[in-house]
Amino acid sequence: MEELLVKKPDLKVHCFHCGDECRDKSIHINEKYFCCNGCRTVYEMLYSNDMCTYYSIDDKPGISKKNDLIRNFDFLEDLDLQNKLIDFTDGKVTTITFFIPQMHCSSCIWILENLYKLNSGIKQSSVNFLKKSLSIKYAEKEISLKELVELLDSLGYLPSLNFDEKTKVKSENVLKKLYYKIGIAGFAFGNIMLLSFPEYLSIQDIVTDNIKVIFGTINMILALPVLFYSGSEYYISAWKGLKKSIINIDVPITLGIMVLFFRSYYELLSQTGAGYLDSMTALIFFLLIGKLFQHKTYDALNFERNFKSYFPIAVTIIKNGIETTKPVEKLKVGERILIKNNEIIPADSVLISDKTNIDYSFVTGESSPVVVNNGKVIYAGGKQIGASIMVETIKEVSQSYLTQLWNQDAFHKDYHSNINSLVTIVSKYFTAIILAISSAAFIYWFGTNTSLAFNAFTAVLIIACPCALALSTPFTLGNTLRIFGRNKFYVKNTDVVEKLSSINSIVFDKTGTITETGNAEIKYIGEKLDELDLQIIVSVTKNSSHPLSKQICEFYGGTNIIPVSDYN
Repeated sequence: MEELLVKKPDLKVHCFHCGDECRDKSIHINEKYFCCNGCRTVYEMLYSNDMCTYYSIDDKPGISKKNDLIRNFDFLEDLDLQNKLIDFTDGKVTTITFFIPQMHCSSCIWILENLYKLNSGIKQSSVNFLKKSLSIKYAEKEISLKELVELLDSLGYLPSLNFDEKTKVKSENVLKKLYYKIGIAGFAFGNIMLLSFPEYLSIQDIVTDNIKVIFGTINMILALPVLFYSGSEYYISAWKGLKKSIINIDVPITLGIMVLFFRSYYELLSQTGAGYLDSMTALIFFLLIGKLFQHKTYDALNFERNFKSYFPIAVTIIKNGIETTKPVEKLKVGERILIKNNEIIPADSVLISDKTNIDYSFVTGESSPVVVNNGKVIYAGGKQIGASIMVETIKEVSQSYLTQLWNQDAFHKDYHSNINSLVTIVSKYFTAIILAISSAAFIYWFGTNTSLAFNAFTAVLIIACPCALALSTPFTLGNTLRIFGRNKFYVKNTDVVEKLSSINSIVFDKTGTITETGNAEIKYIGEKLDELDLQIIVSVTKNSSHPLSKQICEFYGGTNIIPVSDYN
């Protein structure tokens, strides 16, 4: 069977701004072709401000504006929303940080750090490329937050606006607490090792012996905050497990830490040895480093979302014939909303307009539009297709069908990690065996040498502390996520990594519900089509709302259309 591209241009022309193929060569300026008017507008803006250096840093660096919607940012004039977004303001100069998901190359960095050339109200802008964040200082009297976001959107760098900041604050607080614990443990660990040098070098003289006592006392003081603060999470976890009759990995770790501490204190106070405070602080320090590594890995590959992430930030309210914007979170029952083409229905509503088509692909996975008549219910998550419609809310956003679907137990069921379960089982028997061995050693030597009996008991517990097992899990799984991410293979969490070994089937998205179909490549495989066959194909696909049908129809856009009757 022969493979060929039916419509094959003699010479492909690519957009000067974004690099996409220009199927319509009518949009051009100074022998530079553009795939759409949006890309041309961005070029004109940069050209008029003498910023065409943007195009010389990287090849085709621009963001395509072909499929962009006209967005309304009037909701950014709401003071409550502004206060949630801004980092700092003194009434004159405001600082704000945006997440820019479209940032991808050095040209992006250049244009985002030169925004002041496009608007004098922007005083400074700096980029953190790894976090894809943009920090901007702007004068409130010269440019508003709404105008700032509109400028970024016009350049193809629409910020990801997220007003649900509680999770972010909570995450930052947890991370800050972990940094404190690591800092204290690292400080104590380094200094205790430094003060233990006389013991490491086995120097024996009167002066050194006196110094050893002083250094030992300092080490005892340094170890206290590490024991009671830095390592507190492990004791709490062990205690909670024991209360539920579960011996988790933190039980033998806690046992090992406690034995290290009390054995060290005994030796230092009785001056019979140097103790193991350096080992104790090192163990806690590296355990916390492993936890930080795991936390950072999860943070970089964060897929946690709530239902609000998929709804518009604000909607257009019609009251007494006047249009106003309102944040979705403030939407109440009985309010009338204007829904434009391709906008998402934020709450279960009743259709006030005559008739419309709703795309429920986000809710059901099927892209075929559903016809809704006047007075019928439109469920949250549906996308309006066609002319603007008027709806009246019958439920708040938090009570809508989509929210209830999202909150079902099936989406939040607990998954028992195989690795964690294995570690718990190993810990249970490991702890019992170690206690049995140490107790046997203690009983064996107790009748002949009490001091040796205690030494044998504590030595077994110290040596058998399962620190390697505790460190291996977060480092191994965290590093696996990092390697996956570097190769553009993203998984939600480490539980998914464990499940990968048992996968025997892969399901691909067929409707474009979760994938980008705008850059699909159209190919025809088979016998060459004549002009009539091509006209029939285009005419039929033009009547379909399926994403792939739309792509085929657009690809053969220059073909004459034949009227189609009785289309089903």
